[in-house]
Order: sequence, then C-alpha cells, then structure tokens
Amino acid sequence: MSLDKENVKSGEIIDTEVLRKLYRFVQPYKGQFYFLIFLTIALAILAPTRPYFIQVAIDDYVAVGDGPGLVKIIYLLIFLLVLQAIVQFAHTYISGWIGQVIIKDIRIKLYKHLLKMRLKFFDNTPIGRLVTRNISDIETLADVFSEGLAAIIGDLLQLVTILGVMFYIDWKLTLVSLCTLPLLIISTYIFKEKIKVAFNDVRNAVSNLNSFLQEHITGMNIVQIFNREKREYDKFKDINTDHKKAHIKSVLYYSIYFPVAEIIQAIGIGLVVWYGATGVFDTDIQVGVLISFIMYLQLFFRPIRMIADRYNTLQLGVVSSSRIFKLLESKDQIPNEGNFKPERIKGNINVKDVWFAYNDEEWVLKNINFKVKHGETVALVGATGAGKSSIINLISRFYEINKGIIKVDGTDIREFELGTLRKHIGVVLQDVFLFSDTIYYNITLGNPDISREQVMEAAELVGAKRFIERLPGGLDYNVMERGATLSVGQRQLISFVRAMVYNPEIIILDEATSSVDTETEELIQGAIEKMMKGRTSIVIAHRLSTIQKAHKIIVLHQGEIKEEGSHEALLELGGYYAQLHQMQLKSMAIG
Repeated sequence: MSLDKENVKSGEIIDTEVLRKLYRFVQPYKGQFYFLIFLTIALAILAPTRPYFIQVAIDDYVAVGDGPGLVKIIYLLIFLLVLQAIVQFAHTYISGWIGQVIIKDIRIKLYKHLLKMRLKFFDNTPIGRLVTRNISDIETLADVFSEGLAAIIGDLLQLVTILGVMFYIDWKLTLVSLCTLPLLIISTYIFKEKIKVAFNDVRNAVSNLNSFLQEHITGMNIVQIFNREKREYDKFKDINTDHKKAHIKSVLYYSIYFPVAEIIQAIGIGLVVWYGATGVFDTDIQVGVLISFIMYLQLFFRPIRMIADRYNTLQLGVVSSSRIFKLLESKDQIPNEGNFKPERIKGNINVKDVWFAYNDEEWVLKNINFKVKHGETVALVGATGAGKSSIINLISRFYEINKGIIKVDGTDIREFELGTLRKHIGVVLQDVFLFSDTIYYNITLGNPDISREQVMEAAELVGAKRFIERLPGGLDYNVMERGATLSVGQRQLISFVRAMVYNPEIIILDEATSSVDTETEELIQGAIEKMMKGRTSIVIAHRLSTIQKAHKIIVLHQGEIKEEGSHEALLELGGYYAQLHQMQLKSMAIG
C-alpha cells in the first residue's frame, strides 16, 4: 500500500465518499452538529438584515426627519449586531469543538488500528510517514469542521439570502451588481484548481520531511560513524527546498487571487454607484437603496472569495482524510479470529511442514519440522539469514505462515485468541527497546497487576536488583529514549526481568546474551537456567557455549533444517555444527 501519493480525483468538486466516512465520526455528537447547522442558517439570515434596516433608516426616517423612529431603528440595529456576535461566537466555538473531539476519536482509532498491524507492514512503511498520518494529517481534519464544510454551507446560504433580498429591493440594480460575477467565478475556479495541486504538493512534502527527520535522527550514530553528515545535510536541504517550493507556490496563488478578486469587487461597486447615482438623480432609486446595495455587494463578494479559500481548506482535509481512511481500511493485519483462551498451557510446540516468505515466494523457511516438549530446551543455530528469527516470529504470530501449521498443546496457534497466545510466550530479543519512562514501567509495560515486589523478586533472580537499586530513584529511574542512559548489558537485564514478571510457559531467547560482555553473560546465565526450569524454551545463540545443555540443537542453513540432535551427537556427526563449533573455539583461542 502506498501512503505517500494519495490525491483527490481530478474533476471532483468534493469527494463525497470521504465526507460520508467522516460523518460516521460525527454520529456520537449529532446534537452539537445539528445545533451547528442551526447556527449556520441563523448567521446566513442575520448577515443581510443590517444593510436592509440601514436602508429603511435612511429612506423612511432620515429623509423625512423622523427622529424617534430613527432611534428605534438604531436600537434594533444594535440588538441585531449583538445577536449576530453571540451567534458568531457560538458557531466558531462549537465548530472548533466538534473538530477537536472528532480528530481525537480518529487519532485514537488510527493508533488502535496500527497496534494490530502485521510487522511486515512496519517493515515496508517509513515510521515518519505514519507519524504524519497520526498527527499532521489528522490535525488538518479539524479545519474541515471549523473552516471547511460548515463555513462553506454558511457562505452559500448567505449568498442565497443576500441575492433574495437584493432582488426583492431592486431587481434592475441587482442585475447591474452581478455584471462582474462571471469574472469572479472564473478566477475563483482557476484559483481552486491551482491551489488544490499546491496543497497536495505541500502534504507530500511534509510527509517526506517527517520521514527523513525521524529516520535520520534515530540513526544519527550511523551517520556520524560513517562520516555521512555532509551527504545527509545535502539531502535534507533538497527535501526542505521542495517543502519551501510547495508552500511558496500556494502563497503565490493566494497573492494573485485576492488582489484580482478585490479589483473585480471594486468594478462591481463602481457599476452600482454609477447606475444607482443616475437613478437617484432621476428619483427612480432612493439614496438608502443605493447605500444598502454597496453594503450588500461587500457582503456578497466576501463569501465568494472565502468559499475559494475554504473550499481548498476542505480539499486539504479531504486529501488528509483519504490518506487516513486508506490506512484505517488496510487489511494488513494478523487475523484474530481464534477464541481459544486457556488460563495456562503446558508449552508443547509442534512445527509441521512450515513454509514462509516475507515477499511472494522468496522462501525464508522451507518445509520446517520439529517438536519441543513441555520443559525442553531447543536451540536454533545457523548463519545470519538462515531463518532462526523467522521461526520464533511465526510461533508468536508476528507473521503468518504461508504453508504448514504450528500447534501449541495440540491446538493450531490460529485458533488461539491472539492476545492469549502471546501472553503465554515470553520473548527476550537481542535488540532491547526501552521506552522513555521509568524502569518500573519498562518492566511491567503499565500492567497494574504486577507489583513492585514482584518486579524486585524477578530482578534479584536475574541479577539486575543490585544495579537497579544503585540508580537514582531505583525503579522510578527514567531510562530516557531507547534506554540511552543505561549500558547494553543493563538494558538486556531489564528485558530479562520483563520476561520473568509475566511468568510465561514458553520462553524464547533471540540471541539474548550476544550483546552483553562476558562478565554480564556469566551473571545472567545462571538466571536463564532458573527461568527455563519447568518451561518450554527456544534459544537462538551465536555463542555455542551457551546452548550445550539444550535437549536438542537444530541447525538451519538457507531456510532448511540440515542437522538436529544434542551437542555431543552433532559433534560426533562431524557436520555443519561441528565445523561451526570448531571455528568458535579457534576464534576464542585467538582472542
């Protein structure tokens, strides 16, 4: 799915399908929405009343010297002005309020949707682009309600009301007033088409900018290690230049359109003054009518100018909505149709005839078969890319099997409720991710059922208690983004504690000790043995010394099982495992 180039269909005035989808989010706030429509209609009616009563004041009271009547009209005008101000305040506030509560709901729904996406989706989609969807694009939707749809409807109603009053007062003068309207409509249409393209370019530029910044700030150490600062700086300048050009293009169209619209309006007013003054001299037109028509024209042209601007605000919101709904409607999720929710499991695993590919039929795993009994430890070894991590990802259903079946306690993992399956599997990864929060949060992940006492008990078992207690605040110590204030070994120890406190029946260690030093590895090796006791364990390790006690070692090569057996049996076999073991012994001797 492409998330970077979604444009509104050419020729469409408004994408009604997108608006229909947006309206679903309005449903919980129907009362406020209908009240907003009422206020919109009220404003459309109130707007042309003041010029009308000014005309009445001049022609019926000022012209004949009726002072008391004039005072009444002035009081009425003040009342209408105050009423319009109150209605305008309520309209602005409620439209803004509706916009904010709706984008809150959409943002929550989108984030919930992202939480269920396959890992493959995140492999193929830049994180910065997803951040743009969840923040910038959704923020744009607020303008659809505050400056877009409701405002356009209000402007159209106001135009209809003004035209009706103008024709009622003097149809000839009205026709003269509308002489320049075709020019304004043509210029507005040209502006609308140009600015729509410019806004699309702006949104794409913002998305590209966010993606680049997120990716390169996260990988800043790589940029600096390989001395790529100048190259990445130049790339950023190019992306930023595209962003600037897109914005300047939209500014250019605005700077042309509004002066042109002002000139057209001035010509229209000039024609009204010329024709109206002639009528006043001939006593065919009253002075109040001429003055009111000048005011009506200003009221009439303003909504037309604003409609163009608001239409493009609406278009920008529709473009953002299209991107968001495309993401919301994506089916790239792990199906969670199982309803098997056992409280506890034994942990027997049966992997049968499993084939798997990340892309089409570029097979990463080919006809994988093995079993792990309750309480056994199975180790997976092999070169990088052999398929070790793919197997454990399939067991936890982070990816879906292409062919074959995986069973836990005799039940297909697809029959498990997804959350229940993962609750029974504890995974410790080589690359430990820690959130910018306390150690306590990073261990419990906000689970209120896990007490501090349980955390410290698990930390003591793993050997992390001492270093946690030395930190300022202990469990309340903030590890900062990605655990930047902790060493690699400390981060790994925290990941062990995190796996322990959830007390899973199946433990998966994905090269969990490969990033720690020898001293730290020795410290946690005993804790690993305790953690594995009575549990089904699958271990991926480059250091073969850490898996010699495994009940079974499975040797993978290019996605296939080449050998399997105990450490001693595989050494006697003299095959791939024996060669790998011999190479590691030599490297240790050299080291």
